[in-house]
Amino acid sequence: MKIIKNPSQKNWKELIQRPQNEKKSLHNIVQQVFMDIQESADTALKKYTFHFDGVELKQIKVTQQELKEAENLLSQELKQAIFQAKSNIEKFHFSQKENSQFIETQPGIQCWRESRAIEKIGLYIPGGTAPLFSTVLMLGVPAKIAGCRQIVLCTPPDKKGNIHPAILFAAQTIGITEIFKVGGIQAIAALTIGTESIPSVYKIFGPGNQYVTAAKQYAQEFKVSIDLPAGPSEVLVIADSQANPDFIAADLLSQAEHGPDSQVIFLTTDESILNQTINSVTTQLEKIPRKEIAKKALDNSIGILFDNLDTCFQFSNLYAPEHLILAIDKAKEYRYNVENAGSVFLGNYSCESAGDYASGTNHTLPTNGYARNYSGVSLDSFIKKITFQELSKEGLQTIGPTIELMAEAERLFAHKNAVSIRINKN
Repeated sequence: MKIIKNPSQKNWKELIQRPQNEKKSLHNIVQQVFMDIQESADTALKKYTFHFDGVELKQIKVTQQELKEAENLLSQELKQAIFQAKSNIEKFHFSQKENSQFIETQPGIQCWRESRAIEKIGLYIPGGTAPLFSTVLMLGVPAKIAGCRQIVLCTPPDKKGNIHPAILFAAQTIGITEIFKVGGIQAIAALTIGTESIPSVYKIFGPGNQYVTAAKQYAQEFKVSIDLPAGPSEVLVIADSQANPDFIAADLLSQAEHGPDSQVIFLTTDESILNQTINSVTTQLEKIPRKEIAKKALDNSIGILFDNLDTCFQFSNLYAPEHLILAIDKAKEYRYNVENAGSVFLGNYSCESAGDYASGTNHTLPTNGYARNYSGVSLDSFIKKITFQELSKEGLQTIGPTIELMAEAERLFAHKNAVSIRINKN
């Protein structure tokens, strides 16, 4: 982890860069996989699952028997933890439901907006070295609350061609039964185009590595929507003199262990806290099973000493982190300083892991600086807003002259006539 003291603002642009693969090669790989899926469907799915994951799939869809067996493979304690997390996620996302407001903009003119669920959605659940069953809850729960009619889940299998039982159990608790053993680019291509086994969807959700992110972005060329650009995970921590170095180190490592292309940023106004935190990172690193992955992520990461908190917030807002932890005194009072962040954690005891699993907020968040213009996943991500309006004859007569004048000024005379013919009708 590189340490920098009071870097000049002219160097900030370089410091906020994330680790990147060569984009042209990424695009070429994605394009080829999509083309093959379009031509060979399930055959191509199996080919790429073997090529990328080293798994020879005998069947693509998870069977009812596999779903039943999954429940018996988990401890009662883990199942109870999943139930508690699901409950909190439901509470938070239920609170986001909106009632229609009927607005009379003028007498005889009523306008309002109603929500409709996106009918068919695809959920991408990362598996591989870390089976993220928590993401099943984060995406499946609001999808069910929204009322999505078809929920299709894709997740990569292990080397034996199986799906982690916690992923299957979490899906069952929500009521998701269309589950497929496919990951990576090929999963996104299948959800986009459709195959004999996997139905195409209207919108794709879920985090992933740079390949998955590139595939989701390419899916938009097929008129399929995506939740947000969610690539490698990241966290930025701002700390002052009252912060706990061991807590900060744990938070930094919790993101570093996601993958070698993850990134962690530590900003502080206290040099002693900076040094203690780095020492604690070194100590704690040796105790985690995924230390080799975390080490590679730490190579892409930096700790910065700044003179004051205002400068820390300026840097953070430019970086626009996926996760932002404010390990500072009276952290809640500083929330208005945050302009760009996916999700914010206030105070020494608000660890990022709480949001990842069970506090209730959603952990599918914008990365790679996209927090400047994207929100994290919420109930709104699964619905469309449709506007309605109803005009009485009197209402149209009131606003009609305004419409006629504007339409004529734009030289759209048919628009004008649509009003005039009604006003002049006896």
